[in-house]
Amino acid sequence: MLGGIQQLVSSINWSRPSWDLFIFLFFFIIAFLYGFSLGRDRILVILVSIYIALAVVPAFPYLDRLHLDVSVQGFAFRVTSFYIVFVVLFFLLSRSALVNLLGAQNTGVGDRLIEVIIFSILHVGLLVSVTLSFLPQNALMQLSTGTREVFTSDMGKFLWLVAPVIAMIISSHHRWRRGGFQG
Repeated sequence: MLGGIQQLVSSINWSRPSWDLFIFLFFFIIAFLYGFSLGRDRILVILVSIYIALAVVPAFPYLDRLHLDVSVQGFAFRVTSFYIVFVVLFFLLSRSALVNLLGAQNTGVGDRLIEVIIFSILHVGLLVSVTLSFLPQNALMQLSTGTREVFTSDMGKFLWLVAPVIAMIISSHHRWRRGGFQG
């Protein structure tokens, strides 16, 4: 995947922007601006909301029947369905005990900058990967090989799904140790 990132960056033609450039810019600009404005705990709620939406949307029983009337190959309907479920879950979970649970290990120091950066990159990368995974195959072929490898290849999708969970586990372990709760 690291080779895919290098290939993605080297394939960008800044004089003639492509969809790859917009994806690349969206990824980095949104990750940092959005992440710093939300903070660590809300980003974790976003990640949990994304995972739940990923489970709920494909299980929706009438999805196949509805998308035939709305869009070609269901891309627009599936992406819209995913984002609606994601946003609703985010607002519901933001007002639930989950926020208190995520903040329960706060040591009083505040959010560590590195955690905010890592979780921002991971959540925006996961959203880009999920969004691109809804695209039909012929649309994906319009993207550069690097973009496809990083965000839509089997390994890329797997890493974007697993990396936030691993980061949450590592972050949780370090927060407990800083708080004096050694396990």
